[in-house]
Amino acid sequence: MTREDFWRETFPEMTICGAVQDDDDFNEISPNRLAMVSERLRVEGYFQEADPELVRLSGLLSLAIDRAASLSIPPVFVFLFDEAWRVFNRQKQTLASILGDDYQVMPAFWAWRIDPQAGEAGWRPHRDLGARGLRADGTPKLVNAWVPLTEASPANGCMYILPANRDPVYGTADEKNWKVDYPSIRALPGKPGDWFCWNQAVLHWGGQTSQFCHEPRMSIALEFQRGDEPAFNKPLLGTLPNLGFEDRLKMVAKQILQFQHMYALPQSMRDLATQIVG
Repeated sequence: MTREDFWRETFPEMTICGAVQDDDDFNEISPNRLAMVSERLRVEGYFQEADPELVRLSGLLSLAIDRAASLSIPPVFVFLFDEAWRVFNRQKQTLASILGDDYQVMPAFWAWRIDPQAGEAGWRPHRDLGARGLRADGTPKLVNAWVPLTEASPANGCMYILPANRDPVYGTADEKNWKVDYPSIRALPGKPGDWFCWNQAVLHWGGQTSQFCHEPRMSIALEFQRGDEPAFNKPLLGTLPNLGFEDRLKMVAKQILQFQHMYALPQSMRDLATQIVG
């Protein structure tokens, strides 16, 4: 798993070139739409958008995750491939409108394959950085972008969120003492081609699956921050992370170690990650 040729041979339809895409290839959004996205992020703490190119990329990545699962390889290893990074780099116009042109890709990402037949669920309810992730005017210092690679529904553990304007302790010193008005909880079903973005102060989680569903929920996520804020996680990767194989492998290993409190992996995989990080 530490050899590049293993990944090229096992996943021949995927690419590991280091160059994600050129600067002119992105998901273009109208100025009016960008304004709406920013306002919804400020008021509700999240938004949902679409990108037709994600349908094709989601198909490739979901097949890769399924193949990885058959080999007992954690889904997060799909971030070795250009296709995973391209999913997010295509949203650079929207991200720049929210975080500024000098926004930074953070070394914080994950991939999921939530299997209803195994009784699995997404990550439990949590806030990420919390109120520290907001500026004085309520705009975010950093955001999460989350992309469903397969259809995400309540039956296979789609995301849920408590909108910021329906959360009485949102952005306050009391934010750890949740006060949830249950009818205000919002399910976020999605399909390939969709992507979601939320700030790090909103309460959110992945749902519990139903045994009557047979389709796993696969998804990937990546975090971003403003360039004029101190690094919330190091090393920051710039706006276009053209990382070679060795650096991508170290970044994947870093994720396994920093998110092990959220996602249980075999000790052998944690040991491998420790060895790779060095």
